[in-house]
Amino acid sequence: MKNSVRGLRTWIEKEREETAVLLRSIPATVVTLFVVSVICMNLLANKTLFMTDWIALDGGILISWLSFMCMDITTKYFGPKASNKIAILASGINLMTCLIFYIASVIPSTADDYTALNGILGGTWFILLGSTVAFLASAVINNFLNWTIGKAFRNNPDGRLAFAVQTYVSTFVGQFLDNLIFSVIVFVVFAPIFWDGFHWTLIQCITCALTGAVAELIMEMIFSPFGYRIVTKWKERSVGREYLEKENLL
Repeated sequence: MKNSVRGLRTWIEKEREETAVLLRSIPATVVTLFVVSVICMNLLANKTLFMTDWIALDGGILISWLSFMCMDITTKYFGPKASNKIAILASGINLMTCLIFYIASVIPSTADDYTALNGILGGTWFILLGSTVAFLASAVINNFLNWTIGKAFRNNPDGRLAFAVQTYVSTFVGQFLDNLIFSVIVFVVFAPIFWDGFHWTLIQCITCALTGAVAELIMEMIFSPFGYRIVTKWKERSVGREYLEKENLL
């Protein structure tokens, strides 16, 4: 028992130190864009932009491509473990932000009628649950798939083709699963109970996930050259060398 506790403490301390080094190593702009995109994705998911009998899209698709692009850049340069840690960090900050928003929404005010704003800030607990579960699950899958595909390019793992295939395939799969898990949790499981019978069908969830993944893949294809340029610049400037040496990634 004591050995198990000691081993757990050692592991926690090791992870804490590695995470501290990682946060010093990843450029702040990428981490900031990633965290902001996750927060915005959660807010925008409250609105259904388009819905027919066979397809439905929520506002999250407008920004989710940025989250996946940041993860792809981080995974390519720092590895999937680093990208997973940043995803957990972003989710934690998002949950804290939602808590602050909720507290602000329930504080009474006589200055004006803030009913509409309170409804937005207060959010919906099952949307937060669905988005958090879907994002973390898809992030892990995206990051490891991206890294695995990259390993297949043994002759030129740092070339444009390798980067493109890594990002395109992992983004499409990750986005599809993110959209599907979220829509099933929110619009199939909880919406019929809490939104007066409003719901999406399973077909709508699948087509939403597929359509959203295609739309976000297109965005990834547009912006991936910028991502490749960022990774190339990082390599030229030896960005994050401390973490890379610690993880034997050089």
